Amino acid sequence: MRHSRFVRFLRLAIPVGIACIFLIIGAAAYFNPFRNLAKLPIDPSKLVISGTKITMEAPRLAGYTRDDRPYEVTARAAAQDLSKPGVLELKVIHARVEMQNKAVIELSADTGVYDTKADTLHLIDNIVLTSSTGYKGRLLDALIEVKKGRVVSELPVEVEMLDGLLNANGVEVIENGALVRFVGGVQMDLQMKSSGDEKPKAAGR
Repeated sequence: MRHSRFVRFLRLAIPVGIACIFLIIGAAAYFNPFRNLAKLPIDPSKLVISGTKITMEAPRLAGYTRDDRPYEVTARAAAQDLSKPGVLELKVIHARVEMQNKAVIELSADTGVYDTKADTLHLIDNIVLTSSTGYKGRLLDALIEVKKGRVVSELPVEVEMLDGLLNANGVEVIENGALVRFVGGVQMDLQMKSSGDEKPKAAGR
């Protein structure tokens, strides 16, 4: 009976745990607003010019996606080098997007480089994705190819689930989530509750 309960638990916990990586997919699918940061109205009081680089302090962009879901993107600073007009450097990024199921996904990262020509966003350092449904993902580095719906990270990834923790040395997401592949040292620690006991017990790896 214990074995049957454990198997039923795994059948539910593992797909749900893997699905939480779609936090990254959801964020990637709506990074198009970053393209518009370079087109924000210029406020002279927030501009700093140093050599060939122009920096805008505290840019903020808010609006709605094509299917009327609200989003907001902010950064401590957005810089553009006149010698590289297609590249936007972002510092202390925060993005907030509402998903189809009304869950809210928030993303933060220390640094980001958005290439308007390639339509890619490279997030670097302290990347955290959280969902109002209780899931959280942490990455050190992520390259998002917006048009392709592809996300690649070759550095350690950690995903907190409602009933456990998943770790891997990297992850690749293809075609907006049609395939999610964790690579290198994949480990999942699950917690399950025994009947009549409210305290979780280790289920396995």
